[in-house]
Amino acid sequence: MPELHDVVIVGSGPAGLTAAIYTARASLNPLVLEGEPSSTGDQPGGQLMLTTDVENFPGFPDGIMGPELMVNFRDQAVRFGAKMETVKASRVDVSERPFKVWVGDPDAAEPTYLAKTLIISTGAKALMLELPNETRLIGHGVSTCATCDGFFFRDQDIAVIGGGDSALEEATFLTKFASSVTIVHRRDELRASKIMQDRAMANEKIVFKWNSEVAEIVGEEKVEGLVLTDTKTGERSELAVTGMFVAIGHRPNTDLFVDQLDMKDNGYLITKSPSAATSVAGVFACGDVQDDTFRQAITAAGSGCAAAIDAERWLEANEH
Repeated sequence: MPELHDVVIVGSGPAGLTAAIYTARASLNPLVLEGEPSSTGDQPGGQLMLTTDVENFPGFPDGIMGPELMVNFRDQAVRFGAKMETVKASRVDVSERPFKVWVGDPDAAEPTYLAKTLIISTGAKALMLELPNETRLIGHGVSTCATCDGFFFRDQDIAVIGGGDSALEEATFLTKFASSVTIVHRRDELRASKIMQDRAMANEKIVFKWNSEVAEIVGEEKVEGLVLTDTKTGERSELAVTGMFVAIGHRPNTDLFVDQLDMKDNGYLITKSPSAATSVAGVFACGDVQDDTFRQAITAAGSGCAAAIDAERWLEANEH
């Protein structure tokens, strides 16, 4: 018979590990399924494990490396009694309590773990261009977050890839730092809203490279330029930039919960603000898996705190 846990946390980014710290300090002995490394870039600790300098997380005036920050989160959770398992959940069943979680064979008759409450912090993944150098150069000129990394590109020429609201919002923000921002878009018209288009086109630092796709990222240790392909003629050209911001969207890691929990049309879990409660009592969600607006480490950590307090209060109310 699988062991019954008061709290099982699925995911280990800033949200999941903050939830672990809070539930551990509440003597709930949380079990954290922190995930496992994969060829697609998944890492225990979330997206910060793939970043370099983090300068906007409060408490670190000189900045801190992303992996170091997440190791600190993890060590703090373990210090208070959280149990870490470097495994990835393969199946979850929240149709009845206790909730069931499988690791390994999702078709196994018996689940691996049982949970009185479940905290989901599986995050979201930035969609990438799937180019050879892309993952290797994340944090070395390749980024998916202008708010996080724009400061490092002061007085440089950079590119933003995409044509939706997110791409134009990122490009406009980056003009605060960069000398120029080139928006690379595969078509000759934008998907973005009219107001965002007008704002970008009126910005003298923003230029557009229409009907273009990135074929290659140039650079061994850092981004030194891009090779573009014209989508109509096939002609190749070079764009001299030191940074590339990919803004073609995000995908929440919610496959485990399809047809079990309420989701938005874009796949993000719905929580009942101001709480972290989902559509199933005793199941809570925090971090980027339910946040399609801010997607910051600090907001993820805050929502992890909320999910932990919600879970603690739910257990108190339902255990008696």
